[in-house]
Amino acid sequence: MKVLVADKFEEVGVGELRAHGFAVDLRPGLAGETLVAAIASGDPDVLVVRSTEVRAAALTAGARLKLVVRAGAGYDTIDVATASAEGIYVANCPGKNAVAVAELAWGLILSCDRRIPDQTIDLRQKQWNKKEYGAARGLFGRTLGVLGLGPIGLAVIERAHAFGMPVVAWSRSLTPERARELGVEWAETPLDVAGRSDVVSVHLAGGPGTRKLVGRDFIGAMKEGAYIINTSRGSVLDDEALRWGIAERKLRAGLDVFEGEPKTATGEFDCAIARADGVYGTHHVGASTDQAQTSIALEAVRIIRHFHSTGEVLHCVNRAVKSPATCLLTVRHRNRPGVLAQVFQVLSEARINVEEMENVIYEGALAASARIQLDTSPSETDLDRIRRSCEEILSVDLTSIG
Repeated sequence: MKVLVADKFEEVGVGELRAHGFAVDLRPGLAGETLVAAIASGDPDVLVVRSTEVRAAALTAGARLKLVVRAGAGYDTIDVATASAEGIYVANCPGKNAVAVAELAWGLILSCDRRIPDQTIDLRQKQWNKKEYGAARGLFGRTLGVLGLGPIGLAVIERAHAFGMPVVAWSRSLTPERARELGVEWAETPLDVAGRSDVVSVHLAGGPGTRKLVGRDFIGAMKEGAYIINTSRGSVLDDEALRWGIAERKLRAGLDVFEGEPKTATGEFDCAIARADGVYGTHHVGASTDQAQTSIALEAVRIIRHFHSTGEVLHCVNRAVKSPATCLLTVRHRNRPGVLAQVFQVLSEARINVEEMENVIYEGALAASARIQLDTSPSETDLDRIRRSCEEILSVDLTSIG
């Protein structure tokens, strides 16, 4: 199986792939047309990327591409809709960079509170200004608000307890019961978090549902002088609203992500919010620790190996949550060649589509049970034809599914 790695990838991951017999084409820096050309010429089975955008042209450039692995958590840089339409799996590596991102979030929180970057700049310019920097609010006893309770949000909360900060949290899936288990206060809405927090840390996936969720209403609801930290996606935060909040409500911000940030590792970046007073910025490096990248690389290898040996995709992000199936056809049969072919022939002639199926082999491999999800219920005549289509069929049952 051929694996094209189109981004920087830890050597331990490349070594593991090659040790397991995969043909690895390591070509970090591919993007746009060069990525399309590499897929068209190399025709890989698997594509591995980190920050590289994978658009429709790349997904349709090769005949054999079956799996795209995002070596990281977010996957908004991949055209998942096209991948799904082309029958290409998309997988990510969730949680493997959680500690790294959480550590940076806390670095940004401390930078906002103690103005560490400003102090460093002054010292490098031979300026001593203890009067300016000698007054800080401190974090102990202050309330931390967390938006999003994936692995990163949970890692941030764990460290908040060590700082002696009570936590109020919101996510779409969080319940009051789960909040109590985590030792945090439950918030009904994001605005509830804004109004109750001295520091807000954002850990939400990018996408239409979260675009500019931290906007003017949210910023306006925050306490005067509060801090906002964003290590998720630049699209979640409304830059103009934040600039207003800095000017009018004395907010400070720690940002690792920005809208329109460069797609390359180096380059010019003229961003008004990144240059604003009261903003402490980093270069979208939340996951960029040796520990995190090694962990992510090994997880990507695990996904590829599992797919190769079983056909199943770990952490698949584009499998349908609910299939269009309306009924389940269960066929118990002798484990012999051609049995299921007879079943599918009847279904094909009846214009009934198979949505999903599983064929379970019993111990000894003498018999099996095929569980076939269908979009339309077969008629009694069709069921009878299936029963009589092969003497190796033991039973046929049909049940409705919701």
